[in-house]
Amino acid sequence: MSKRSNSVALKDVEQMAEILKRVKRAEGQIAGVIRMLEEGRSCEEVVHQMAAVGKAMNTAAVTLIASSLQECLLDKKTNTPEQREKLQKLFLSLA
Repeated sequence: MSKRSNSVALKDVEQMAEILKRVKRAEGQIAGVIRMLEEGRSCEEVVHQMAAVGKAMNTAAVTLIASSLQECLLDKKTNTPEQREKLQKLFLSLA
């Protein structure tokens, strides 16, 4: 089980809404992939849809990390070397 911190993922409500929108879109795409597999659709069609899911999730993750980094830099309480290093590691985990 992962260790949870007491901090909120993101304070910017508009950014969080955009991220949630992307993730929910990816959720729908995943349901579509499942249907495609169950229907026996072609490998090319399924892989194309899987790539779209991956891109949607990567974009959501990068947006979340970038927004969190911006908030961290603006907030003197959270602008610590440890927090910046943690956010950098999250960025690198997407590479």
